[in-house]
Amino acid sequence: MHCHLRNGGLSRFFRVSPEGLRTLPDGNEKLAVCDEDGATKAAQARAAIRARLQPSEYNAAVLAQRLPAYVQLVRLDRPAGALLLLWPTLAALWLASGGVPGAGLLAAFVAGTFVMRAAGCVMNDIADRDFDPHVERTRNRPLAAGTVSVPEAAVLLAVLVAAGLAILLTLNMAARWYGAVAVVLIASYPFFKRFTHLPQAMLAITFGWGIPMAFAATTGAVSLTGWLLFGANALWIMAYDTIYAMVDRDDDVRVGVKSTAILFGSADVTAVRVFQIGAVLVLLVLGAQASLGLAWYLAVAAFGACFMRQQALIKNRERPACMTAFRNNAWAGLALFAGIAIDLALPAGNR
Repeated sequence: MHCHLRNGGLSRFFRVSPEGLRTLPDGNEKLAVCDEDGATKAAQARAAIRARLQPSEYNAAVLAQRLPAYVQLVRLDRPAGALLLLWPTLAALWLASGGVPGAGLLAAFVAGTFVMRAAGCVMNDIADRDFDPHVERTRNRPLAAGTVSVPEAAVLLAVLVAAGLAILLTLNMAARWYGAVAVVLIASYPFFKRFTHLPQAMLAITFGWGIPMAFAATTGAVSLTGWLLFGANALWIMAYDTIYAMVDRDDDVRVGVKSTAILFGSADVTAVRVFQIGAVLVLLVLGAQASLGLAWYLAVAAFGACFMRQQALIKNRERPACMTAFRNNAWAGLALFAGIAIDLALPAGNR
């Protein structure tokens, strides 16, 4: 339910209780003027969620009925984000292994990528449940729309974290230490947008942490090649997540969420270009340092071509075009991974 709140002359829309009071993200309680019918509907919705959580009611049939909402909560219906996490991680595995990694290691990192990405999405939605209803892109997420309750999401998060821990325990001790850091990063990231305009920088570290983990799991340490890949990936993430933030900028300003898109203002497109150029330059250095061949440099060229396409899309800052540009990064990541895989598959003399 949404009710009109008045706070110092400023009008906002927040979910409120039937009693008319709600603690807002800033921690203050505000008085809301609501119609009785709206309050009744909200109470009925909460009662329905509580009923779904009763053990006697929560059987296999109910679980099957709830499954689409859970799929949406963990973003299985939106694979672009998972692919943006997967391609650099696979690239790191191939580089660290000097070719195709072992089947067990590959399976662990593919599964871990999807499981921890899902956990991160649930954690993010729990943290942002008071903001998401007021942002056009996120208002239909399960927690924001009320189709999944916070207790349900918390249980799902616990299951995902347990699965991630089980996967982590199959890796060596060096990778486990990096994995412990990853848990802290994933848990911290959703809150950075509340106090800094650089949550994208935190995401760049968090989303790219699979790279040093992959090197540690393969060789026991992270080489210069690994850190160069991590750096290039961080610059790439700064670029595409700034594009992502451009989609939400107007809503974020209204609800008080911070981002690089807000920080850079009218220089946002230029900032994205700088990050993209930086990513390409670091990848070129990586190629020379790791003695990669033609296939790698062709892949970097394809990577850069994707950036040119994205620049054309975001120049007018239109929401649909910016979202298309963001999704184009999944293809950029595939190009990079393919370049590494093909290059390392060729005999050294034919590279």
